[in-house]
Amino acid sequence: MTRRSQRRALSLILATSVALTQVTPAAHADPRPATIEAWQQSTSVRLQADGSLSDVLAISSTDVWAVGQQEIWDVWKNRGTIRHWDGGKWNEIAVRDATAAGNLRGLAAVSSSDVWAVGDGHDGLPYLARGNVAGFDRVRPQGLRAGDWLGGIDAKAGKVVVVGNREKYGLILTGQGNSWTTQETKEKGTLYAVAGGFAVGDTGSGPLIVHYSGGSWKSMPVPSIPGGYLRDVQVDNSKRALAIGGVYHGPGDIEPLVLTWNGKRWRELRLPGSEARLYGVAGDGKGRYWITGYDPSRAAEPYMMRCEKGDCEVIRGGAKQGRNSVRLQSVAYIAGKGTVWAVGHAVDTADRYTDVVESFAPKTTTSKS
Repeated sequence: MTRRSQRRALSLILATSVALTQVTPAAHADPRPATIEAWQQSTSVRLQADGSLSDVLAISSTDVWAVGQQEIWDVWKNRGTIRHWDGGKWNEIAVRDATAAGNLRGLAAVSSSDVWAVGDGHDGLPYLARGNVAGFDRVRPQGLRAGDWLGGIDAKAGKVVVVGNREKYGLILTGQGNSWTTQETKEKGTLYAVAGGFAVGDTGSGPLIVHYSGGSWKSMPVPSIPGGYLRDVQVDNSKRALAIGGVYHGPGDIEPLVLTWNGKRWRELRLPGSEARLYGVAGDGKGRYWITGYDPSRAAEPYMMRCEKGDCEVIRGGAKQGRNSVRLQSVAYIAGKGTVWAVGHAVDTADRYTDVVESFAPKTTTSKS
């Protein structure tokens, strides 16, 4: 495969294999902004050449985590990376493992001192790591096999849930410490994200959602959407959630897909006509959501949707010289600040990747990143 073909293939992988898991938002809601939010700043954590960020999670405005990979085109140098924002700068966090992590896709946190990351290992097994600002150590759950793929993770005290794929079926890994169990979905497919007892993905021909109930994971009825797929989910509570993805109609023909949960059933949220690709979603816990992605019709501009009470508005960042495209893979809401941070990568005119961090807030708010 040529270098350019590899880039195209990886763009598809990056675009479809991310998942976002967040710490439960603070119980209070921020004041509703009087005006639509605006882009604040576009920066970078300064990964090595050809780097991309896959996921971001915010515990507070001085405790933000991001994961991704560096030197993605060099099979020998490709390494996963973990970064932490302390309120003043991004710091690289050590991953203490001789085998080293490949691409890291997902993040979850029980607390500031108990953070989890998931992705690929260079030994052919999925990579799961646990740590804090002092460093991360690999966790090796029993039951995983070579060829298993993990992409989405959720964590709370005493329980971690990781989802992905085993051969032709969705895979759910549950546990902590030295005790882990695996469950495969009855339906063929892949799960990409998990949060609050819901996991989302697709069967290869339509959306797939499974829910933890009665001690096991069970599939849920979803709208019949041929070609539909889901890549992320934000769960506010047992009666309100939002899942995002797209509908594949053919090469280059994809429309965005958003499903809402009201405690009884999933419904499709009608969106304005668009070919935007949706990758990540975050919320304030009170019914306000931010969705990140990529709009091929205006590829050089960072893309985000803000949804509330069934209405969605598109907000775009400004194009920067030298960027051909920007893909925002994940988004995190910073409770108490009314601010969201989105991460991903930009591709320049020479087809090189650079990680990006975009901050986004009400027009009356200033933010630094």
